[in-house]
Amino acid sequence: MADALAAHAAKRDSLVQSLKAGAGPVALAKETSNLFRDREAGARRRLDVRGFNQVLRISDGAVEAEGMIPYEDLTAACLQHGVMPAVVPQLKTITLGGAVAGVGIESSSHRHGLVHDTMLELDVLLGDGRVVSCSAHNAHADLFFGFPNSYGTLGYALRVKAKTIPVKKYVRLEHLAFSSGERYFAELARILETGSADFVDGTVFSPQQMYITLGRFTDSAPYTSDYTYHNIYYRSIAEKREDYLTVGDYLWRWDTDWFWCSKNVMAQNSFFRKFVFGKQRLGSKTYTKIMRWNSRVGATRKLERLLRLHSESVIQDVDIPIARAAEFLDFYAKQIQLWPQWVCPIGVKESRFVLYPVKPGWYVNFGFWDVKRTREAYPPGYFNRLIEEKVHELGGIKSLYSDSYFPERQFNQRYGGAAYDALKKKYDPGGAFPRLYDKCVLKA
Repeated sequence: MADALAAHAAKRDSLVQSLKAGAGPVALAKETSNLFRDREAGARRRLDVRGFNQVLRISDGAVEAEGMIPYEDLTAACLQHGVMPAVVPQLKTITLGGAVAGVGIESSSHRHGLVHDTMLELDVLLGDGRVVSCSAHNAHADLFFGFPNSYGTLGYALRVKAKTIPVKKYVRLEHLAFSSGERYFAELARILETGSADFVDGTVFSPQQMYITLGRFTDSAPYTSDYTYHNIYYRSIAEKREDYLTVGDYLWRWDTDWFWCSKNVMAQNSFFRKFVFGKQRLGSKTYTKIMRWNSRVGATRKLERLLRLHSESVIQDVDIPIARAAEFLDFYAKQIQLWPQWVCPIGVKESRFVLYPVKPGWYVNFGFWDVKRTREAYPPGYFNRLIEEKVHELGGIKSLYSDSYFPERQFNQRYGGAAYDALKKKYDPGGAFPRLYDKCVLKA
């Protein structure tokens, strides 16, 4: 532990010197990204933070780790101590710092909120080379509550301390079937009020076929299923009423097939799954590389032109108050129609995070990640704009990790513009990092 902390301090000091030695706009040199929006490369100095990937300490209901550690490694270290991060985002390649700077969620969010709700402390590297330690109660509390959803435009997380929760060896799953949106969300609300499940999420295959999945820790299991190779987890939801997984396999149940999006790279085809991918190459690491390659060379765009198809990526996560969730599902079924959808409830206890303003209460996250293809041509961003307006109408909020189309004034109204301006003036007065609107909407 002492060695890890000493090594972290040395790396931090070296990075600070590297930053102070140069001038101009700054960005990170790193190996992974879970942002789904293309950006201009730009003339930015690249800070090499790839070495900030170690666990520093696990004790007293918390884990301290460096910002670039992937959740795969962070979670493995925690499980060795009989605990897990209170919220473990769905994909192994998501980093702790990325989940804090963006918005991270999973099926424990009904109890623990979003990833940033589990933060206890945060060390942030600022554009002028200072490193400030933030907590909810110290002199930098404004940055603590302003860092989430800032996407690296105020600084970078070098160290994060976050809550952990104890685990048991297995998770028992129960899949509850529904054929009506109204009944589905009414039952979801009832389940949330009882608080009886350790994990709650859902899958919507169509407006007539939807499931709530309840997970509960257990010390024993009559069997365990394996969804890391031959079998595909999301298909099992409609096939089984009950299932058992080891806690590790449960936490990464979505990673092997990127929820269901692995179908887009032929990974669900039995031949490709066995002979092209193999067990070791199934997962978000591989699929992200394929996605980046396709973005560069435009393979699917060329094929769509050949087939005379028009397309728009609709890759979004939106949070809707539970009382309006059935309305959003009805809108989605009429206007978007990309299935399946992921559903994940969020319990919001307080609303002090100024760049992701939500009210206390229950929200439902809808996640959908696909391409809308039509014979008819639509204006750029047509379907995403429909979603943005519907989310606002229903009192919800949209994550910013993918394409956004808000006008600047509207964006500032919805994402704490005045608070952001004050934070930017205080913590990045020299403009070392892009502004939030420029990065998330203009793709600067």
